[in-house]
Amino acid sequence: MEKEKWYTQEEIVDKYIGPVGTPKRDKYEEDLDMFLIGNAIKQLRKKQNLTQEDLGKLVGVQKAQISRIENGKNLTFATVIRLLKAMGVGARLEIDKLGKVALC
Repeated sequence: MEKEKWYTQEEIVDKYIGPVGTPKRDKYEEDLDMFLIGNAIKQLRKKQNLTQEDLGKLVGVQKAQISRIENGKNLTFATVIRLLKAMGVGARLEIDKLGKVALC
């Protein structure tokens, strides 16, 4: 019987997206970071029992803009700060030496 070959997630990403440092990989990681930050905002909003419309009113934007933000689109640092302040949430932004971003 032939032994199965197992691959790590990093090996799969390297093979299909590209190695770290390539433009395609950088874009992939940036999109993933934006999605994760947007998802964190969505979870905070839901935890506070706010609708997208409610949060939009708190920061002065339309519901559609909140939806885009929660999907990792149109996300800027200033927008993230405004949303967190509006929800009364403190956060810490960490950037490692490789430029990887984490919202804590």
